[in-house]
Amino acid sequence: MSHLIKSQELIEKMRVSARLAVSVLEMIEPHVKPGVTTNELNDICHRYMVHELKCVPAPLGYHGFPKSICTSLNRVVCHGIPDDKPLKSGDILNIDISLSKDGAYADTCKMFLVGECSIQSKRIVKCAQEAIYAAIAIVKPGISLRDIGRAISIKAREYGYSIVRDFCGHGIGESLHEAPQVLHYDSRDSEHFILQAGMTFTIEPMINVGRKEVSVLKDGWTVVTKDHSLSAQYEHTLLVTETGFDILTLRKEESLTDIMAHIA
Repeated sequence: MSHLIKSQELIEKMRVSARLAVSVLEMIEPHVKPGVTTNELNDICHRYMVHELKCVPAPLGYHGFPKSICTSLNRVVCHGIPDDKPLKSGDILNIDISLSKDGAYADTCKMFLVGECSIQSKRIVKCAQEAIYAAIAIVKPGISLRDIGRAISIKAREYGYSIVRDFCGHGIGESLHEAPQVLHYDSRDSEHFILQAGMTFTIEPMINVGRKEVSVLKDGWTVVTKDHSLSAQYEHTLLVTETGFDILTLRKEESLTDIMAHIA
C-alpha cells in the first residue's frame, strides 16, 4: 500500500500538470460549436499543449491511439477518436484531456452541450456531473473505494440511468494508469481498499440513459452504448488529504460548495 502514497514532490508536480489540463478544457470551450469538427478541436488542443504549455499529450501514441485528445459524441461512452464530421446543434460531446509535464500526469474530462440540446441530453449530462460530485464529496482517509461506487450508484438510480461497468477510474501519478482501479458501481470487490492521505486517483463515471452494456467499434478504441442511448461522463484527478480531498483538476466554473451539496 505504501507505494500508492505519493511524495510531496510528485504531488506538487501533479498540481502543475492538473492546472495545465484544466486550462486546455477552458481554452477549447469557445471552439465547441455547430460546424466545427472534432479533428479541428484536436488540432487546437494539440498545438496549445505542445507549443504553449510545453507538455506531452498523453493519448497520442498510447497503445497506438492516433490523436491528442478523446472526443466522445452522443452515444460514444469513451475513447472516441477525433474525426472530420462536423458537430451539429443538439449534440453532447465529452472532451477528455490527459497530459504529462515533468514526468507527472493529470487526467480530466467534461461534457459540452452543442447549440440547443434536448431535455434528455441536458438531463444525462446533469446526472453525470452530480454522480461525480456525490462521489468526490465523501472522499477522505478511512473510506473504501466501495463507498465511492455506492455514492455514484445512488445518484444514477435517482435518475433511472445505468452505470458503465467495463471501464473505471484509476490511480495516477508518474504513469497515466496506476493502481488502484476505481469502480463506479457498488461492488464488494472494492470494499477492502481503504483510502489514505497521499493517494491520487481519478473518478470518472460513465452514465447511460439506457442499458449499461457497451461495445467497441472496429477502430479498436471507440466505445459505444449497445442500445444507441446517450452517454455522459465527467472526470477529475483527486488527492486524498489528511482531512478530506483536493480536486487537482477543479475548473473555474466549479465550486466546492456545490460539490459538497451532492453528498448522497
